[in-house]
Amino acid sequence: MKTHHLLVIACVASALLATGCTERVVRERTVVEPAPAPAVVEVIAPQPPPVRVVETVTPRPGYVWARGYWRWTGTRYVWQPGHWEAVRPGYRYVPAHYVRRNDGWHFKVGIWVQG
Repeated sequence: MKTHHLLVIACVASALLATGCTERVVRERTVVEPAPAPAVVEVIAPQPPPVRVVETVTPRPGYVWARGYWRWTGTRYVWQPGHWEAVRPGYRYVPAHYVRRNDGWHFKVGIWVQG
C-alpha cells in the first residue's frame, strides 16, 4: 500500500512539473471519520475553482439536493453535477466542500450528520 502511495505521488509530481504548474504537490491519505461515516480518501489539492451555481432544481418531496462540486483528478479539476439524496430522518445533509488548511485544500465528501 505504501508503494502505491509513493507511485501516485511521483506521478502527480511529474505531471505538475511537466505542465509548469507551481502549485503544491497533491497527495492522498486515508482518513477514518467517527461512526457512522465510512473511511474516506482525503484529497489535498491546489485551490479549487469557484463553485459553479448553474443547477436549477425543483424541490422533490422526501429528498434533498446535493449540489455539484469540483473534483480533483490528480491533475485538474472536473465538475461533478449535483444529485438527489433521499432524506434520512434525524439527520441533515452537509454537501461536499473544500476546507483550506496550512498544507493545502482538503476535500470533504457530502455526508449525513445527526441533527
